[in-house]
Amino acid sequence: MLKQFYYIIFLSSVLSFSQTEDYTVKNLKINTENAHFGLMPFGDNKIIYTSYFIDKRGKVKRYEGNPVLTVFEADLSEERSIINVNPIQIDSKAQIAGITSAAISPDGKLIYITTHYTRKNMPKGDFKETNFHIKVGEFKAGLGWTNFKVLPFCNPKYSYAHPALSYDGKALYFTSNLRGGKETTKGGSDIFMVDIFGENEYSTPKNLGSKANSYSREMFPFMSAENILYFASNRPGGYGGFDIYKSKMNESGVFQKAVKLPKPLNSNKDDLSLIMNSDNTSGYFVSKRVGGKGDDDIYYFVKN
Repeated sequence: MLKQFYYIIFLSSVLSFSQTEDYTVKNLKINTENAHFGLMPFGDNKIIYTSYFIDKRGKVKRYEGNPVLTVFEADLSEERSIINVNPIQIDSKAQIAGITSAAISPDGKLIYITTHYTRKNMPKGDFKETNFHIKVGEFKAGLGWTNFKVLPFCNPKYSYAHPALSYDGKALYFTSNLRGGKETTKGGSDIFMVDIFGENEYSTPKNLGSKANSYSREMFPFMSAENILYFASNRPGGYGGFDIYKSKMNESGVFQKAVKLPKPLNSNKDDLSLIMNSDNTSGYFVSKRVGGKGDDDIYYFVKN
């Protein structure tokens, strides 16, 4: 399912990392033979990520024959390990079949999730069953995340995924294969953004432009406090598979030419889902590189 997820769905600056700078990269103990990806920070020293839902028998839960992905929350220790892992609490009445990525608002009140339609909630009209869409839910004590609504700009003819919020929570970034007009997707999937106006009110999706996006696939955006957008792309000129890039947003809101991050942050295998800590010198990313423990592993990095 992960392979299908990657290829159905789907960003440089004066602060660019030099190709000669060295980083220490560490594979974390949390990794297993199962995939771990979709990293997002939230709150103080907390992180969420996506992996398989494991039932009480230690088996991967399945829905309609497919393994179920869900979001886990955890703490970051002083040594920057990921500890105290638990699946996020979702209201059972919400009927969420599975979650492939998520982002929590800075105030902790809202969660944006990537999910897909099921036989019970399929929309009417022209759409692909393989399409993903983004829902927003609110947290209620005793219930967990509940009252999910499909974002109003999600057209079921297209796929929307990988939500990421700006540092102040006033803008939402995501990937899509949205077509038509000036904001059409240039490649297999591009990164778009919308302004958040209020309760389930958003601006029209805006493509980040050809200096950030390409004619290949862009995915897993993350916006740092310094207005630097990190993302993965399989565009030509990389080390292999998906590589991690970054694009600086200027004061006019325009994204500059994307720059590929150096090794060992990138490898000749898939590298993606980078998030930066507030110190701007360390963070986490996901990789399928040789020497990992399983499928997608989470790595911690720090600039030496």
